[in-house]
Amino acid sequence: MSPNEILALLMFFGFIVSVFTGYPIAWLLGGLSILFTALAIILEVDFHVPVGVDWSYTSLTIDRIWNVMENWVMVALPMFIFMGLLLDRSGIAGRLMTSFAKLLGPVRGGLAITVTLIGLLLAATTGIIGASVVLLALLGLPVMMKEGYNTGFAAGTVCAVGTLGILIPPSIMLVLMADRMAMSVGDLFLGAVFPGALLGGLYVTYILIYGLLKPDHAPAAKREPIDLKVVWELFIAIVPAAFLILAVLGSIFFGLATPTEAAGVGAAGALLLAALNRALNMTVLREVLFETTRTTAFIFAVLLGATAYSLVLRGLGGDELIERALLGLPFGPSGIIISILFATFLLGFFLDWIELTLIILPLVSPVVFNLGFDPVWFTILFAVCLQTSFLTPPVGFAIFYLKGVAPAGVDVVTIYKGVFPYVILQLIGLIIIFNWQAVVTWLPAQAYGN
Repeated sequence: MSPNEILALLMFFGFIVSVFTGYPIAWLLGGLSILFTALAIILEVDFHVPVGVDWSYTSLTIDRIWNVMENWVMVALPMFIFMGLLLDRSGIAGRLMTSFAKLLGPVRGGLAITVTLIGLLLAATTGIIGASVVLLALLGLPVMMKEGYNTGFAAGTVCAVGTLGILIPPSIMLVLMADRMAMSVGDLFLGAVFPGALLGGLYVTYILIYGLLKPDHAPAAKREPIDLKVVWELFIAIVPAAFLILAVLGSIFFGLATPTEAAGVGAAGALLLAALNRALNMTVLREVLFETTRTTAFIFAVLLGATAYSLVLRGLGGDELIERALLGLPFGPSGIIISILFATFLLGFFLDWIELTLIILPLVSPVVFNLGFDPVWFTILFAVCLQTSFLTPPVGFAIFYLKGVAPAGVDVVTIYKGVFPYVILQLIGLIIIFNWQAVVTWLPAQAYGN
């Protein structure tokens, strides 16, 4: 093994280990980039060890960071974040919860199905995991517990459904992936529609079966008369969210707007809906703007650190080392894909989706594409795999979002037990997508003729 490859391995595992120190990821990525650039230069200049990294990398890093900051696609990120946060404050979700509960409450597991359907609508309008989980927890968890639902089952449902926001478009994760992979955001958005619906369908199926097998854990609520007034209330509650979804995604899918322009439409639509629901005032606007700025700053800080880290790692030959290691596996092309997904699933126990998207995905994707696999299909597979990382310990961000707002008596162990069946369901969904590529590729092909 050459000296530069040894440095590349040390740099990669150094990042994995340093994550457990608790320091901000952005500073770790930037610090490791500086450290290993300095080591490479010292070995090259002072000890005449051929490494291949010199002082030019300092200027290359500046150029790469500049390219990231002037990318217009990335402008969509803060506007999608703003849209999602403001919609959470608009009162739409509360109206949906009340209307759906009247219709589905009398069904065993009906309240859990209600949470799932609301989560699907929120996912298509927000794309923010933390906001979706917290909102669903505040709206649905107390109601389910009051009706006698099993605490673990109710908590697990809220966590799992809340994570759909990272996959179902408009998804900030897919925007980042498109940027890192130099792919069309529209292709990824379209490719994620059916996988997101598939996972939602698996969740609903599980809830119905659970309600039949354990009626005491998911009891039917008190039946109320269903008349045209109830149906009309549900219709009125759904229309605003559906209109916004159509305005944002429809404009992208039909070529009427770029993702950045559509994000602007979504932000304006969220302002309008909040105003119509009388939920818009200076306090709300100030809080949403502050949270949008903080979230955007966090993402871009990690993005810039990952840009520097990836540049140095590639300069040390890390991408070539990974490619040789993957192609050297005693499996066929499908076995290599499975190995990548399995490694991603394991890394998701410890790393956030942002680090995996910005660092791991660009390193493994050239191997996948060289093997002849569809790039949209693989990227969506990778995204579904990353979604699982929100539910797996010890990181499991969705679990900790829920714990922060859960009623008394809902502990982390109980949440883990409730989440476990949904992790299995997500893996089943991953297997289905792996074996039937058309679940991902059919819609983009129909829309764009790819």
